[in-house]
Amino acid sequence: MSRGPAPARFSLNQETIRQWSLPELVAGCTAAGVAAVGLWRDPVRRFGVRETAKLVAGAGLRVSSLCRGGFFTAADPAGRAAAREDNRRAVEEAAELGADTLVLVSGGLPEGDRDLAGARRRIAGILGELAPYAAAHGVRLGIEPLHPMYAADRCVVSTLGQALDIAEQFPAEQVGVVIDSYHLWWDERLPAEVRRAGGGGRIVSVQVADWVTPLPKGVLLGRGQLGDGSIDLRAFRKLTDAAGYRGPVEVEIFHPGLWAREGTEVLREVIERYREHVA
Repeated sequence: MSRGPAPARFSLNQETIRQWSLPELVAGCTAAGVAAVGLWRDPVRRFGVRETAKLVAGAGLRVSSLCRGGFFTAADPAGRAAAREDNRRAVEEAAELGADTLVLVSGGLPEGDRDLAGARRRIAGILGELAPYAAAHGVRLGIEPLHPMYAADRCVVSTLGQALDIAEQFPAEQVGVVIDSYHLWWDERLPAEVRRAGGGGRIVSVQVADWVTPLPKGVLLGRGQLGDGSIDLRAFRKLTDAAGYRGPVEVEIFHPGLWAREGTEVLREVIERYREHVA
């Protein structure tokens, strides 16, 4: 499939080859020598959480992350209660899968709301209840800052500094941060904030994809294949290494062009691009 097994720290996020079923994902990764996978809740729940856990463990694969929990920013009591319940289920699913990290996408502004600071405060409020619950299940939470273009509808946490300001209200063994090249590459404060995260033992996951222009109409699906865009991905990986991170580096690309191709071919290309631009 490629020049030997995939690099040891390489992890394949499930959405990169979303055309694969879970059995196909496991078989393809095993054949390519991939040691870790990042999973998503919807396809896992469709296949069955217990069944997925058995399938992955039986193949000797590590689950580097489960995506996603979060969406904590509802202003009304019913919305906050629903978020609490869904995130408790997400923690339980992550625990059953043996996932290293439950990735949290914090949520955007409620409809008609313009109070960014208030929305961020509500995130910390729910984490005050969720973090001890996750710790009791052996799950570590990872706050993922998203690019500012998502602040209105998806994630009011836009920078690594903002994510750390929230995470540092809780023990490091309970809440950390997810550092994703696609979302953070542009920030001049990134080197300092990565050092801050590493010094506090807060880096729970590192993800890579490239930034390509022009952005597609649906920007959520605009993550580029490694090496096709503007990000110095090797420098990004070295930055997190220098901060003490030694875990999996997860390739998470949402791109219809990759989803339209044969999965084994895509995985071969992704591994080779990882060797060339990240490792």
